[in-house]
Amino acid sequence: MNLPGFSARRAVLTSMVTLIVVVIGSVALMRTRIDLLPEIELPTISIQTEYEGASPEVMERLVTQIVEEIVATVPGVKEIASQSAEGVSNVQVTFVWGTDIDTATLDVRGKLEDELDELPEEIVRPSIRKFDITSFPVLLLGISSKLDPVELTQLIEDHIRHRFSRIPDVAQVDLWGGFDREVRIELDPDRIRALGLPLDAVLRSIRDANLDLPAGQLEHGRFEVLLRAPAEFTDLDQIRSTVVAVRDGAAISIDQIAKVRDTYTKLTRIIRINGERGIRLAVRKQANANTVEVSRRVLEEVALINEAFPQIEIVPVINQGNFIERSIHNVAMSVLYGGGLALLVLLLFLSELRSALIISLSIPISMVATFALIYFGGLTINLMTLGGLALGVGMMVDSSIVVIENIIRRRDELGEPPRSAAVEGAREVGPAIVASTVTTVVVFLPLAFVRGISGILFQELAWVVGFSLACSLLVSLSLVPMLAARLLSSPDRASGAFFASAQHGVRRVTSAYLYLLERVLAHPSVALALTVLLLVASLFLYPLLGSEFLPPSDEGEVRVTGEMEIGTRLSIVDQQTRRMEAVISEAVPELLSSVVSVGASGRRPDEVSRSEISLSLPPTGERERSNIEIAADLRARLEDRIAGMKVRVRAPQGQFLLERILGGTEDLTVEIRGFRLETLDALAREAAAAVAEVPGVADVDTSRDPGVPQHEIRIDRAKVADMGLSIRDVTEALKTAVAGSQAGEYRTEGNSYRILVKLENAELLSLDEILSLSLTTSTGSQVLLRNLVSTDAGRGPLLIDRKDQQRIVMVRANVAGRSMGEVAGDIQARLAEIPRPANYSLEVAGEYEEQQEAFRELLISFLLAILLVYMVLASQYESLTNPLIVMFAVPVAAIGVLVTLYLTRTTVNVQSFIGSIMLGGVVVNNAILLVDQAAGLSREGLGAREAALEAGRRRLRPVLMTTLTTVLGLLPLALGIGEGADAQAPLARAVIGGLIGATPITLLLVPVIYMLVHRGRERRHAR
Repeated sequence: MNLPGFSARRAVLTSMVTLIVVVIGSVALMRTRIDLLPEIELPTISIQTEYEGASPEVMERLVTQIVEEIVATVPGVKEIASQSAEGVSNVQVTFVWGTDIDTATLDVRGKLEDELDELPEEIVRPSIRKFDITSFPVLLLGISSKLDPVELTQLIEDHIRHRFSRIPDVAQVDLWGGFDREVRIELDPDRIRALGLPLDAVLRSIRDANLDLPAGQLEHGRFEVLLRAPAEFTDLDQIRSTVVAVRDGAAISIDQIAKVRDTYTKLTRIIRINGERGIRLAVRKQANANTVEVSRRVLEEVALINEAFPQIEIVPVINQGNFIERSIHNVAMSVLYGGGLALLVLLLFLSELRSALIISLSIPISMVATFALIYFGGLTINLMTLGGLALGVGMMVDSSIVVIENIIRRRDELGEPPRSAAVEGAREVGPAIVASTVTTVVVFLPLAFVRGISGILFQELAWVVGFSLACSLLVSLSLVPMLAARLLSSPDRASGAFFASAQHGVRRVTSAYLYLLERVLAHPSVALALTVLLLVASLFLYPLLGSEFLPPSDEGEVRVTGEMEIGTRLSIVDQQTRRMEAVISEAVPELLSSVVSVGASGRRPDEVSRSEISLSLPPTGERERSNIEIAADLRARLEDRIAGMKVRVRAPQGQFLLERILGGTEDLTVEIRGFRLETLDALAREAAAAVAEVPGVADVDTSRDPGVPQHEIRIDRAKVADMGLSIRDVTEALKTAVAGSQAGEYRTEGNSYRILVKLENAELLSLDEILSLSLTTSTGSQVLLRNLVSTDAGRGPLLIDRKDQQRIVMVRANVAGRSMGEVAGDIQARLAEIPRPANYSLEVAGEYEEQQEAFRELLISFLLAILLVYMVLASQYESLTNPLIVMFAVPVAAIGVLVTLYLTRTTVNVQSFIGSIMLGGVVVNNAILLVDQAAGLSREGLGAREAALEAGRRRLRPVLMTTLTTVLGLLPLALGIGEGADAQAPLARAVIGGLIGATPITLLLVPVIYMLVHRGRERRHAR
């Protein structure tokens, strides 16, 4: 079917079909969700098992190891990691990419059910949870106030929280760091001992005095009347007057032996918002909700709440929606700027307003049509899909440029009427532009086979680029010739000295090119030798580039972590953290807001002696220093400044969601594997010292601490049995004395709060004072706790980490000033010098491990893409030789890529790797135009040299135009200005560098190779 001829004949049909596509795409754009990244379903599940009272070693031996062995038999398991803590085992199972996580979860659950009898009977049944990226909060809100902390918590629970929960598309609102009300009965240890009151008797008396039980029913006439005997505490005075014992005929009440306080639960975590003690709210969205829209609605509600409740202040701490909105806006502006620059190129080369206008329609029509693909394909508008449009914006006009240029050439040089020139001009170059588009699109097919995070991230980009180019091809073969037949009846030259100069410049470039091409064709061996020399010289730049997984991206955040010795009291950690805050407030004038978290966050129990300060900064365009520079300054100011605290400073340089997906916040991790914890600790110390000596390494830390100071209390089972007591009686007495035991609930105003019984200032008592307390035996006599136990001081592990069923200790570090690949290489060399016992290993892992895996996958994808391009060309030309001529353009593109990456200080990363793959399909387009034209001229009877020279003359202008439109279209993205843009910059730089380097070489080298190949054929035919 002759599509250009059909479109020219059926102008109304062509116009209406185009408008239909535009309308559908516009509606799809308004309905498409906006998010930061594509939807990612990480094939990971976690299995949590609780076993009350078990130490980390017991949890590891009796629970964790058994669970690991059970789940290891499930098909598709890639990695097993676990943590064994006091009373809790957490096993994380990662499956190979492509695994159906729902099916895998059912398999794991089934295996555990079958083997459940291998676990201790006292465990809580294992709970299984899937990883869900949508469960991460889209907003973290900080709430500060001078109100009483309990009153503030109650206000949030009763009036604030539900206002956020009822916002459309908000799934859940969690409160972190609240002050939960509690009635605490603090027993005076001296009076308890003086009166000989056993703790269990006091606890039992309080529980027995706080009851609300049904007493049965009475029949009164025709009714049954329910009897109740409510005896719950209604005020604190009733608790104080509760009698717990009688001595010498006198009743002993609670107020005689204890203080009754209406307070809040013991703090294990302190949160401050901008210097004021506060609370955090985590807002989570529904799975299919628009992140930006949810964020906007929540912030609108924040403004209303701040107005309605002046006694509190709510500020956004982390706002995904804000960062996404700025990122999307910046990439979208790159698309618009790129399109504008491409249009300027068209005007300069063609100097015809109508022809430039016709070509410029390719960009918006192709883009709007692509939004329909995004909507109906269930994709989102994110950095990857918009990045695909930004990458394609310059290439969307390539096909139209070739078509319109050939139409104008036939009109002006051959004198054909506009309709005939439009139809025949489009038909003549149709095979070439089809081949060019297919070769560009086909390079993305191998990305479907890339496993891991890289494959998920870039598959959507591939879909968008491929579909937009396919749309632009259809536009160039239908709409462009139809409009050209009607609008290009006569030349419409743009007037003015600027355009005249541009045309004069184009003619001079053409003359210079033809002169140079004649000289190159006269000395082909010299041209080939120089090209090879340039390629070899550029390869020496590769080791200087460095490598990393993802390009750095300034997200406007700096994190400062302080760590003190395990077991340090929370008040002391908080005191030193305040000193750290004072230094930070003076050193960071750019600071917008700060959130301080002191104590355990719930993720790891070994974080009890740590604090973290998250600093929010203005957008990059509104500050002079990058977050890396701010972090470096803070690191220098805080080093050895805070007594007893090890300070680490980090400037997050990757998307924060990817940090969570990859399972860590540090750039580099060294894993030490083995069995004996003492040996692992020794190796970890050596590894940490070696890592710290590597240039570019900062904030070295180990995952395992010496352990928390502990007194191990060993119960004498024989003595306990002789006294008629149980082990539980002894342990519960100790728990009541120090940690406290719940003695019922105190109900008021529809709410209930626990009543906790413990010794007053128990944390400050000596162990001797605690063991001086007594228990009641079965005969009614009393026995001191010290007569039933023995003690031993030492340290106990808080946490035991395992990976792939081996114990593991990690040395973690951040990278500053050098690329991760360079640092990792140096670390590997240092680690190789450390002697290690048999069955112990030291490996560099973390983000570097993900980088290596991604590079292996992308290298395979690149080789496959080149092979597919050759196959497409061979099919197009029905020849095995001509495709090889075209493919010579691919290796020479490496010259421009390596030089550009070196000059812009861009590393080899996943983005630049994808750009190189894409370049393999783009860079051959110019060669296709030359070879296709030369082949056509050869069929008309020209010799190989003459055909190559004439093909160069005819195709110089479209080659320069397509190259410049692509380069300028990508230029705003390559500059990487603003949030989100720097994440796509390496990809754009690789493509720009490859095109700039390959185009002049292609324009000279491809005609030379064509001449050499076909001149040999002519000689063989002549014989």
